Amino acid sequence: MTIADYQEELIETAQKLATRGKGILAVDESTPTCGKRLASIDVENTEENRQAYRGMLFTSPGLGEYISGAILFEETLSQSHADGEKMVDKLSQQGIIPGIKVDQGLKPLAGALAHETYCSGLDGLKVRAAQYYDEGARFAKWRAVLQITNKNGPSELAVKENAWGLARYARSVQEAGLVPIIEPEILMDGDHDIDKTSEVQERVVKAVYRACEVNHVLLEGTLLKPSMTVPGAECKVEVTPATVAKYTIQTMLRSVPASVPGIVFLSGGLSEEAASVYLNEMNVLGDTPWNLSFSYGRALQHSALRGWAGSNIDEGQKFVLARAQANSEASKGEYVPGSQASSDEKLYVAGYTY
Repeated sequence: MTIADYQEELIETAQKLATRGKGILAVDESTPTCGKRLASIDVENTEENRQAYRGMLFTSPGLGEYISGAILFEETLSQSHADGEKMVDKLSQQGIIPGIKVDQGLKPLAGALAHETYCSGLDGLKVRAAQYYDEGARFAKWRAVLQITNKNGPSELAVKENAWGLARYARSVQEAGLVPIIEPEILMDGDHDIDKTSEVQERVVKAVYRACEVNHVLLEGTLLKPSMTVPGAECKVEVTPATVAKYTIQTMLRSVPASVPGIVFLSGGLSEEAASVYLNEMNVLGDTPWNLSFSYGRALQHSALRGWAGSNIDEGQKFVLARAQANSEASKGEYVPGSQASSDEKLYVAGYTY
């Protein structure tokens, strides 16, 4: 099979994922990372507990009003809910498209700066993607990570290697019928200002789309999942949400082709409330060729996890629905800060990997 065999379906799926007023729930944490989340509420990291937590999220009444897709870890894609029904069926019943994390983690990049990485998992990817398609997935995600440092980072080698990896992944999964979410994350680590972030992010995203061009990726059947353009976490100069929105849109306009149907921002360590407010400010500015929405993990789950606390389904669902609604409103420029239950706790973790 080739991209041509799936072209109409890829474009249709990408457009559905980019539906105005909806975003993506990222619940693709690896087993060790999910274990850290469960440990924070004193719950043991067992398959049964992971199943119970994710099942609580997926069966939240009305979640599909705000969420167009859910990114799953491989365990969840093939897993059944406690009631015996497949997790992917629980999502589909809500009109939520199942997706799958297909990368196999970050590895040290030889010849680059000491901390720099590449994302592994290209070997056998098309075969795996075809299997995921058969299991019900219709889109995929691959996360590349770059970091701004005072030692001229990210290096040219890291930028090129990660751009090429994202493009090869995108081409491979499209040939198996999956819409690729392309995620070149710029970590918040560092003390650089927002101008530096914008400069680096523009260089990185342009490199990604140049690699996509060389690999003949069908851009109309993709989504971009970038960081918001924010200063480093240790920067002494504070910026307003309106400034973040202005810089982010400016950076995207300079580097993202108009043929991409949607940009779904990652929260990258922002608090639940800040992630909603920043996205809202972008949509207030508006006038972009793409739908601007969200693909949040921690910023959708933080309060829900604590509300659930291992067994309280109603409380967990109350919080995930509140944050999903808040971000749905933000993706239309209609969110009133503080109008939905949220946490303003910063979720930033230095050198975040999962």
